[in-house]
Amino acid sequence: MFAVILAVVTRWGRICSHLDEESEAMSTTYTFDVFSSLDGYGAGTDEWSGYWGKQGPELLEHRATMFDQDQLMVFGPDTYRMMSQIVNTEPEAMDPWVQKMSATPKIVVSRSMDPNESLAWGDTTLRRGDAVEVVAELKKTAGVPLRSHGSLRMNWSLMAAGLVDRLQVTIFPVITGTTGLEPVLGGAADFDLELLESTRLDGDIQELVYAPRVHQPRPR
Repeated sequence: MFAVILAVVTRWGRICSHLDEESEAMSTTYTFDVFSSLDGYGAGTDEWSGYWGKQGPELLEHRATMFDQDQLMVFGPDTYRMMSQIVNTEPEAMDPWVQKMSATPKIVVSRSMDPNESLAWGDTTLRRGDAVEVVAELKKTAGVPLRSHGSLRMNWSLMAAGLVDRLQVTIFPVITGTTGLEPVLGGAADFDLELLESTRLDGDIQELVYAPRVHQPRPR
C-alpha cells in the first residue's frame, strides 16, 4: 500500500514539475488594452469625437508612459488596417502615445490576409495562422511584453484560450445608449476578474486592469 501511495505522489510531483516548466516557458505577459464608454461600447457614431471628447493631459501622459518600455504590439487585420490608415493619413495629428506605438514593433495576425498586401504601418510583420497558436508561441519566444489595442474578436478568442494576462479597460465618463458601436466585450465568454490596478485620470476617467479567468459553470 505504501509503495502505491509513493508511486502516486512521485508521479504527481513530476506532473507539477512539468506544469511549472511550461508556466516558466510561457512567461511573457499579454495585455488586451481597450477604450470603453461606461456602458461598454468602444466607439460611437459621429455624434462623438475621439476619446468621446473627454481626454485630458493626465490620460495622454499616462498613455505615452506605457510605451516607454520595450514591447511588441499584436493586431488583428481589421484594426491594423484602420490604425495604419489613420497614422499614415494624419501623422502630424497623432497624440504622443500613438507616435510611440507607431515606432513599436508590430505583428498582424491573420489566416486570410493576402501576403502581398502592403504593410504600410512601419516595423510590421505578418504572421499567418490562428491567433491562439501564434500568440501562444509569441509568449514563449518574444522576450518582451505583448500588448494589443482594440482587435476585439481576436482578443476575445485569446481570452477564452487563457492567453490574456491583463485586461486593461480605460472607461470614459459617457453613456452611449443610442449611439454606441462595437461592444468591447460583447462577444467574449464568461470570466471572473481579479482587479490588479486602478488609476483615476483627469478626474473622471478610470483605468482598470484585471486578470481574467474563464468562469467555470457552477455545479447544478
